Amino acid sequence: MRSKTRLGGVAVLAVAALATSALTSATGAYAHSASTDPSATASSEGAYAPPDAQSRERAIATADKALVSQSQALHKAPEDSFTHDRTVAGTLSLQYVHYKRTYRGLPVYGGDVIVATDRTGEQVRDVVSGQQAKLDLDTNATVSADAASATARGQLTTVNTAAQPVLVVHAATETPVLAWEVALTGRTEHAESVLHVYVDAHTGAVVDKVDEVKEGTGKGFYNGTVTIQTSGSYSLTDTTRPGLKCGGQNGSAYTKSTDSWGNGSGTNLETACVDAYYAAQKEWDLLKNWLGRNGFNGTGGAFPARVGLSDVNAYWNGSYTNFGHNQANNQQATPIDVVAHEYGHAIFQFSGSGGSGSGNEAGGLNESTGDIFGALTEAYANNPNDPPDYSVGEEVNLVGSGPIRYMYNPSLKSDPNCYSSSIPSTEVHKAAGPQNHWFYLLAEGTNPGGGKPASPVCSGSSSLTGIGIQKAGKIFQGGLNLKTIPWTHGKARVATLKAAKSLYTCTEFNAVKAAWSAVNVPAQSGEPSC
Repeated sequence: MRSKTRLGGVAVLAVAALATSALTSATGAYAHSASTDPSATASSEGAYAPPDAQSRERAIATADKALVSQSQALHKAPEDSFTHDRTVAGTLSLQYVHYKRTYRGLPVYGGDVIVATDRTGEQVRDVVSGQQAKLDLDTNATVSADAASATARGQLTTVNTAAQPVLVVHAATETPVLAWEVALTGRTEHAESVLHVYVDAHTGAVVDKVDEVKEGTGKGFYNGTVTIQTSGSYSLTDTTRPGLKCGGQNGSAYTKSTDSWGNGSGTNLETACVDAYYAAQKEWDLLKNWLGRNGFNGTGGAFPARVGLSDVNAYWNGSYTNFGHNQANNQQATPIDVVAHEYGHAIFQFSGSGGSGSGNEAGGLNESTGDIFGALTEAYANNPNDPPDYSVGEEVNLVGSGPIRYMYNPSLKSDPNCYSSSIPSTEVHKAAGPQNHWFYLLAEGTNPGGGKPASPVCSGSSSLTGIGIQKAGKIFQGGLNLKTIPWTHGKARVATLKAAKSLYTCTEFNAVKAAWSAVNVPAQSGEPSC
């Protein structure tokens, strides 16, 4: 096994190639913009090209006016106020202006508003908010903050820290309530947790729970000799992707006296960091060059990775990714799609209104987002040691049963292929099935050929033609940019149809619609036509 010397700040690393067994939309006008989908190269038309300062200022001014003109659709109460939070550029440099809502000075969870404009900032493409009703609440709490904190603490097996409760309006359901939000860190019975508990400020009941820790499973590495960006003399810290670094459980980046990293051993943590770091850099480049997104958080930021977790697991905790090992404890959980899956949770968290809301349907869409970014990153990296596919964690032999999930046919792992009324009560990783299936049908179709597997349909036409994974990825990210709380399959259908209409022609729009219908997510009220 050879390692090459450092050239121009880029380290070339040796990693053993180990063979393993197969792992409520508000109204808004839409201007149509057609474009072609070039070959999957770093110079594709989706590449990130940030609007200039004047365009950003125009977008905010245009969005401010939309808040006024769309006040009825946004369920705006006289006591509501909106504060500009951030502006994110997306594919073709569409701009997404985010607003936080307050009611009588209290933060409104689920009340965020997103106004999408064109690149110039002059035309509104859409206005969305997850809030479902106009607020009219008594904002005087009758349950004390201490009582709410005690109730919240009871939701975890072990509590490490508990933040001071914050009085908020919880508006992510049809009936908004005054609530105490209590942020906790600790453990559930099975895993680490960063839990937000919402306690009704009048009754003391738990209204909602949202855990920032999004779990996955995986093992090992399979990237061969790879080139990664390092810094200093020498550190696994990437100054070109701010926030990205890799190290052990103490959170510090690995450093050494040479720029040659890893020894090819499946149990070596430095080698595990090579794989995690490489995959994260490829996913960042995918976001920039294919999807037109600036970093994992959409505003130019990345997040650290940690390896050496003493658990058969991997997860995103809201601020960093953490990777453990397989059950045999002879390989680390850092193949491309597992790493990209965990960072996919970060992308999900920092798209649209942020988060997803509670419940297994939203959780399943979040897990599916991780799987989709795993497939996208494998396709972008096109590493011969880990060829692109739509199997999830195919390098992971967690319990000797091969892949964790199959996107093209989730039922192969006894996961649902189709959406049904049981999805909201289905375990979140299994609930990823319908959207995973939708993405494969959109990207590849029912019978893609070329060695790619056939995919069944749940209803509708038995023959669908895919539009390619790059176009499908752009449309998917465009839908995430319009995400509101709570996130549902119906909302995802509407948002991706809007994205397809804004980015492409009726061919792609109809493919999106047909793929959703094929997994039993039917037409929604107010969805666009083409």
